[in-house]
Amino acid sequence: MMALWPRLQQQAQDQAARTPRLAAYLDTRILRHASFAGALADRLAQGLAQHAAGVELQDWFTELLDADILAAATADLERLALINPACPDELCGFLEFRGFLAVQVQRLAHRLWQADERHAAVLLQNWTATAWGLDLHPAARLGRGLFVDHGLGLVIGETAVVEDEVSLWHGVTLGSTLNESGDRHPKIRRGALVCAGATVLGNIEVGAGALVAAGAVVTRPVPAGRVVGGVPARDLGPVPAALGALQAAEVV
Repeated sequence: MMALWPRLQQQAQDQAARTPRLAAYLDTRILRHASFAGALADRLAQGLAQHAAGVELQDWFTELLDADILAAATADLERLALINPACPDELCGFLEFRGFLAVQVQRLAHRLWQADERHAAVLLQNWTATAWGLDLHPAARLGRGLFVDHGLGLVIGETAVVEDEVSLWHGVTLGSTLNESGDRHPKIRRGALVCAGATVLGNIEVGAGALVAAGAVVTRPVPAGRVVGGVPARDLGPVPAALGALQAAEVV
Protein backbone atom coordinates (compact mmCIF):
# COMPACT_ATOMS: atom_id res chain seq x y z
CA MET A 1 0.00 0.00 0.00
CA MET A 2 1.16 3.54 -0.73
CA ALA A 3 2.56 5.35 2.32
CA LEU A 4 0.15 7.64 4.16
CA TRP A 5 1.42 11.04 2.97
CA PRO A 6 1.45 10.25 -0.77
CA ARG A 7 -1.95 8.62 -0.28
CA LEU A 8 -3.35 11.77 1.32
CA GLN A 9 -1.96 13.87 -1.53
CA GLN A 10 -3.50 11.57 -4.12
CA GLN A 11 -6.86 11.61 -2.34
CA ALA A 12 -6.74 15.42 -2.21
CA GLN A 13 -5.96 15.64 -5.93
CA ASP A 14 -8.77 13.24 -6.77
CA GLN A 15 -11.25 15.13 -4.58
CA ALA A 16 -10.25 18.47 -6.07
CA ALA A 17 -10.89 17.08 -9.55
CA ARG A 18 -14.31 15.75 -8.50
CA THR A 19 -15.31 18.91 -6.60
CA PRO A 20 -13.53 21.96 -8.02
CA ARG A 21 -15.14 24.23 -5.42
CA LEU A 22 -12.95 22.48 -2.83
CA ALA A 23 -9.74 22.79 -4.82
CA ALA A 24 -8.41 25.87 -3.01
CA TYR A 25 -9.26 24.39 0.39
CA LEU A 26 -7.51 21.12 -0.43
CA ASP A 27 -4.51 22.99 -1.76
CA THR A 28 -4.25 24.97 1.50
CA ARG A 29 -4.66 21.96 3.79
CA ILE A 30 -2.78 19.25 1.85
CA LEU A 31 -1.31 19.92 -1.55
CA ARG A 32 0.89 22.92 -0.80
CA HIS A 33 2.60 21.12 2.10
CA ALA A 34 5.83 19.20 1.65
CA SER A 35 5.21 16.66 4.40
CA PHE A 36 2.63 15.06 6.67
CA ALA A 37 4.20 16.91 9.60
CA GLY A 38 3.68 20.28 7.93
CA ALA A 39 0.11 19.53 6.97
CA LEU A 40 -0.71 18.22 10.45
CA ALA A 41 0.77 21.24 12.21
CA ASP A 42 -1.23 23.50 9.90
CA ARG A 43 -4.50 21.60 10.33
CA LEU A 44 -4.28 21.56 14.13
CA ALA A 45 -3.29 25.21 14.25
CA GLN A 46 -6.19 26.17 11.99
CA GLY A 47 -8.61 24.25 14.19
CA LEU A 48 -7.54 26.08 17.35
CA ALA A 49 -6.70 29.51 15.95
CA GLN A 50 -10.05 31.06 16.91
CA HIS A 51 -9.42 30.21 20.58
CA ALA A 52 -5.70 30.99 20.84
CA ALA A 53 -5.82 34.79 20.69
CA GLY A 54 -3.11 35.32 18.10
CA VAL A 55 -0.61 32.70 19.29
CA GLU A 56 1.55 31.46 16.40
CA LEU A 57 0.39 27.88 16.66
CA GLN A 58 1.71 26.41 13.43
CA ASP A 59 5.38 27.08 14.17
CA TRP A 60 4.89 25.94 17.77
CA PHE A 61 3.25 22.69 16.71
CA THR A 62 5.93 22.07 14.09
CA GLU A 63 8.56 22.32 16.84
CA LEU A 64 6.65 19.90 19.08
CA LEU A 65 5.96 17.26 16.45
CA ASP A 66 8.48 14.42 16.59
CA ALA A 67 8.80 10.98 15.07
CA ASP A 68 6.81 9.30 17.86
CA ILE A 69 3.87 11.70 17.57
CA LEU A 70 3.85 11.43 13.80
CA ALA A 71 3.92 7.64 13.96
CA ALA A 72 1.03 7.67 16.44
CA ALA A 73 -0.96 10.10 14.29
CA THR A 74 -0.37 7.90 11.25
CA ALA A 75 -1.59 4.83 13.12
CA ASP A 76 -4.66 6.70 14.40
CA LEU A 77 -5.61 7.97 10.95
CA GLU A 78 -5.10 4.66 9.19
CA ARG A 79 -7.17 2.80 11.78
CA LEU A 80 -9.93 5.40 11.59
CA ALA A 81 -10.23 4.98 7.83
CA LEU A 82 -9.98 1.20 8.09
CA ILE A 83 -12.68 0.50 10.66
CA ASN A 84 -15.16 3.36 10.37
CA PRO A 85 -17.50 3.22 7.36
CA ALA A 86 -18.55 6.81 8.15
CA CYS A 87 -15.02 7.92 7.20
CA PRO A 88 -14.60 7.54 3.42
CA ASP A 89 -10.81 7.74 3.46
CA GLU A 90 -7.79 9.11 5.32
CA LEU A 91 -8.27 12.54 3.77
CA CYS A 92 -11.70 12.93 5.31
CA GLY A 93 -10.44 11.78 8.70
CA PHE A 94 -7.50 14.15 8.58
CA LEU A 95 -9.55 17.17 7.60
CA GLU A 96 -12.73 16.80 9.57
CA PHE A 97 -12.85 14.11 12.29
CA ARG A 98 -12.72 15.91 15.63
CA GLY A 99 -11.65 12.83 17.58
CA PHE A 100 -8.54 12.35 15.48
CA LEU A 101 -7.66 16.05 15.65
CA ALA A 102 -8.17 16.37 19.40
CA VAL A 103 -6.04 13.32 20.13
CA GLN A 104 -3.15 14.78 18.14
CA VAL A 105 -3.31 18.03 20.10
CA GLN A 106 -3.28 15.99 23.30
CA ARG A 107 -0.10 14.34 22.11
CA LEU A 108 1.48 17.79 21.67
CA ALA A 109 0.20 18.90 25.08
CA HIS A 110 1.63 15.72 26.60
CA ARG A 111 5.06 16.70 25.28
CA LEU A 112 4.70 20.08 26.98
CA TRP A 113 3.55 18.42 30.21
CA GLN A 114 6.57 16.13 30.19
CA ALA A 115 8.82 19.17 29.69
CA ASP A 116 7.23 20.82 32.77
CA GLU A 117 5.41 23.36 30.58
CA ARG A 118 2.24 22.66 32.55
CA HIS A 119 0.45 25.95 31.97
CA ALA A 120 0.96 25.77 28.21
CA ALA A 121 -0.18 22.15 28.20
CA VAL A 122 -3.41 23.01 30.02
CA LEU A 123 -4.05 25.88 27.62
CA LEU A 124 -3.90 23.43 24.72
CA GLN A 125 -6.23 21.10 26.61
CA ASN A 126 -8.80 23.82 27.11
CA TRP A 127 -8.56 25.23 23.58
CA THR A 128 -9.17 21.70 22.32
CA ALA A 129 -12.17 21.25 24.60
CA THR A 130 -13.67 24.52 23.36
CA ALA A 131 -12.99 23.79 19.71
CA TRP A 132 -13.96 20.13 19.48
CA GLY A 133 -15.83 19.17 22.65
CA LEU A 134 -13.34 16.64 24.06
CA ASP A 135 -11.48 17.12 27.37
CA LEU A 136 -8.22 15.16 27.28
CA HIS A 137 -5.81 15.83 30.12
CA PRO A 138 -2.26 16.45 28.86
CA ALA A 139 -0.75 14.07 31.44
CA ALA A 140 -2.82 11.09 30.25
CA ARG A 141 -0.84 8.48 28.33
CA LEU A 142 -2.38 7.55 24.98
CA GLY A 143 -1.28 4.69 22.76
CA ARG A 144 -1.27 4.38 19.00
CA GLY A 145 -4.02 3.39 16.63
CA LEU A 146 -6.77 4.95 18.75
CA PHE A 147 -10.29 5.10 17.40
CA VAL A 148 -12.23 8.00 18.92
CA ASP A 149 -15.69 7.81 17.36
CA HIS A 150 -17.60 11.13 17.14
CA GLY A 151 -15.56 12.40 20.09
CA LEU A 152 -18.12 14.74 21.62
CA GLY A 153 -18.16 14.55 25.40
CA LEU A 154 -15.12 12.30 25.77
CA VAL A 155 -13.25 12.99 29.02
CA ILE A 156 -9.90 11.40 29.89
CA GLY A 157 -8.43 12.16 33.30
CA GLU A 158 -4.89 13.01 34.33
CA THR A 159 -3.53 9.59 35.32
CA ALA A 160 -5.45 7.55 32.76
CA VAL A 161 -3.63 5.17 30.43
CA VAL A 162 -5.15 4.21 27.08
CA GLU A 163 -3.15 1.57 25.24
CA ASP A 164 -2.83 0.82 21.53
CA GLU A 165 -5.88 0.14 19.33
CA VAL A 166 -8.45 1.10 21.95
CA SER A 167 -11.85 2.34 20.74
CA LEU A 168 -13.63 5.12 22.66
CA TRP A 169 -17.11 6.34 21.74
CA HIS A 170 -18.74 9.69 22.42
CA GLY A 171 -19.68 10.58 25.98
CA VAL A 172 -17.15 8.23 27.57
CA THR A 173 -15.62 9.33 30.88
CA LEU A 174 -12.37 7.90 32.21
CA GLY A 175 -12.56 9.57 35.60
CA SER A 176 -11.85 9.25 39.29
CA THR A 177 -14.02 8.20 42.22
CA LEU A 178 -12.91 11.18 44.35
CA ASN A 179 -11.91 8.60 46.98
CA GLU A 180 -8.39 8.17 45.60
CA SER A 181 -5.39 10.44 45.29
CA GLY A 182 -2.38 10.28 43.04
CA ASP A 183 -2.87 7.54 40.45
CA ARG A 184 -6.66 7.67 40.36
CA HIS A 185 -7.83 7.06 36.77
CA PRO A 186 -8.51 3.95 34.66
CA LYS A 187 -6.06 1.91 32.65
CA ILE A 188 -7.62 0.79 29.34
CA ARG A 189 -5.62 -2.08 27.90
CA ARG A 190 -4.88 -2.88 24.29
CA GLY A 191 -7.82 -3.40 21.96
CA ALA A 192 -10.53 -2.68 24.53
CA LEU A 193 -13.78 -1.00 23.45
CA VAL A 194 -15.61 1.53 25.64
CA CYS A 195 -19.00 2.32 24.13
CA ALA A 196 -21.13 5.46 24.10
CA GLY A 197 -21.86 7.12 27.42
CA ALA A 198 -19.92 4.62 29.50
CA THR A 199 -18.22 5.82 32.68
CA VAL A 200 -15.13 4.09 34.05
CA LEU A 201 -14.03 5.38 37.45
CA GLY A 202 -10.96 4.93 39.59
CA ASN A 203 -7.56 3.33 39.23
CA ILE A 204 -8.94 0.14 37.73
CA GLU A 205 -8.06 -1.89 34.68
CA VAL A 206 -10.21 -2.64 31.67
CA GLY A 207 -8.44 -5.68 30.28
CA ALA A 208 -7.17 -6.25 26.77
CA GLY A 209 -9.96 -6.81 24.26
CA ALA A 210 -12.70 -6.19 26.85
CA LEU A 211 -15.92 -4.39 25.97
CA VAL A 212 -17.71 -1.85 28.17
CA ALA A 213 -21.31 -1.55 26.99
CA ALA A 214 -23.02 1.76 26.30
CA GLY A 215 -24.13 3.60 29.43
CA ALA A 216 -22.31 1.28 31.83
CA VAL A 217 -20.83 2.59 35.09
CA VAL A 218 -17.67 0.64 35.88
CA THR A 219 -15.95 0.86 39.26
CA ARG A 220 -14.32 -2.59 39.39
CA PRO A 221 -11.65 -4.16 37.16
CA VAL A 222 -12.82 -5.77 33.93
CA PRO A 223 -10.98 -8.96 32.92
CA ALA A 224 -9.51 -9.25 29.47
CA GLY A 225 -11.94 -10.37 26.79
CA ARG A 226 -15.09 -9.87 28.88
CA VAL A 227 -18.21 -7.76 28.34
CA VAL A 228 -19.56 -5.63 31.18
CA GLY A 229 -22.75 -3.57 31.20
CA GLY A 230 -25.32 -1.97 33.43
CA VAL A 231 -25.34 0.36 36.44
CA PRO A 232 -23.34 -0.71 38.29
CA ALA A 233 -21.60 -2.76 35.62
CA ARG A 234 -21.67 -6.54 35.87
CA ASP A 235 -20.00 -9.26 33.86
CA LEU A 236 -22.12 -10.32 30.87
CA GLY A 237 -19.80 -12.99 29.55
CA PRO A 238 -17.04 -13.22 26.97
CA VAL A 239 -16.83 -10.79 24.07
CA PRO A 240 -18.71 -12.53 21.21
CA ALA A 241 -16.56 -13.51 18.27
CA ALA A 242 -18.61 -11.28 15.97
CA LEU A 243 -17.81 -8.22 18.08
CA GLY A 244 -14.14 -9.01 17.86
CA ALA A 245 -14.45 -7.82 14.29
CA LEU A 246 -14.75 -4.31 15.70
CA GLN A 247 -10.98 -4.44 16.05
CA ALA A 248 -10.81 -4.36 12.25
CA ALA A 249 -14.22 -3.35 10.92
CA GLU A 250 -16.36 -0.92 12.87
CA VAL A 251 -20.15 -1.25 12.95
CA VAL A 252 -21.70 2.22 13.35
